[in-house]
Amino acid sequence: MALAVSANFDSGNIEVLSLDNPENIRLAIRRDHNSDFYQWFHFRLTGAAGVPCTLTITNAGGSAYPDGWPGYRARVSEDRMSWTQVETSYANGELTFRYTPMSNSVWFAYFAPYSMERHHDLLAEIAQEPDVDVSVLGQTLDGQDLDLVTIGQPGENKRRIWIIARQHPGETMAEWAAEGVLRRLTDPDDSVAKRLRETCVFYIVPNMNPDGSRRGHLRTNAAGVNLNREWDNPTLERSPEVYLVRNHMDRVGCDFCLDMHGDEALPHNFIAGFEGVLEATEHQFSLLERYKTTLARLCPDFQTRVGYAPSKPGEANMSMSTNAIAARYKCLAMTLEMPFKDAEENPDPVHGWSPERSMHLGRACLDALFALVDDLR
Repeated sequence: MALAVSANFDSGNIEVLSLDNPENIRLAIRRDHNSDFYQWFHFRLTGAAGVPCTLTITNAGGSAYPDGWPGYRARVSEDRMSWTQVETSYANGELTFRYTPMSNSVWFAYFAPYSMERHHDLLAEIAQEPDVDVSVLGQTLDGQDLDLVTIGQPGENKRRIWIIARQHPGETMAEWAAEGVLRRLTDPDDSVAKRLRETCVFYIVPNMNPDGSRRGHLRTNAAGVNLNREWDNPTLERSPEVYLVRNHMDRVGCDFCLDMHGDEALPHNFIAGFEGVLEATEHQFSLLERYKTTLARLCPDFQTRVGYAPSKPGEANMSMSTNAIAARYKCLAMTLEMPFKDAEENPDPVHGWSPERSMHLGRACLDALFALVDDLR
């Protein structure tokens, strides 16, 4: 079987520069459409069973976040279910990984992919559960549905809880975490989930950027727009995903919003808040600190020591979701960041930070919510 590399599938991204020698396969990551962003890769190598392979991404140094490569390890899978870390090095602007496939089909990715097919399978399963409604807010620029999962019935005293994930499509750990949230909320034997369903109505968008996800983008939608810079003035022409979600937030209200992301460089799980928002109240800041410290106490994978430097008062970027939502709805809004690298607090040398751990962190986020849900209003 001849050696081959392909990426013509859901979330695939790679360009082949040289494939003559398995010990010197030369590749490049394709840029997001109409954008300079690139970092996500996902491709299949065939015809190399038992052959030591060295694969080099030659344009890694020009990627969106080159500081993310030192200490990073690529993910590999032979069955597309279990993803492990592979020997990886970064030098002179090139990312190189070495692997000897056991079979003639092996997949490599920046992080374990979350396919649109899995997205639809999950929604079909969740929709069968009591008090769950799966609806479509509208269509994306590529004509895909923007899905909303509503759990619980609205009521006068119900807290309106929003959880959105994967504004940046290459940050697949975000949708893995959202799946953890959905599965826990629909578990009839989970007492925390049961109580939250009694006191809250949940609005969950597990994939804010289906076009970028399918296209194999790192950070943008089909128009090359970074959705997390559109919350001050979204439009149907540039950012229908944000436009549709924000309009629905206006209709139903928002008492809490958790926006799930991944960070390329920092080997930690952490939360970024809305410190630079002038309109924010002391009550909002108190809830933010309580949520973070509670989650750190309940989940060993989460920490509060390392994160982004907070903005100074009045210097918040109001085009970002957390800042815009905190100001618009006077609520607790946060950005959860998870690593592409491993989490230093609880390292796993085989899998690194993984889909399974992302799902567990998503579940833990509900424990932290439960601890303060009565004080959200």
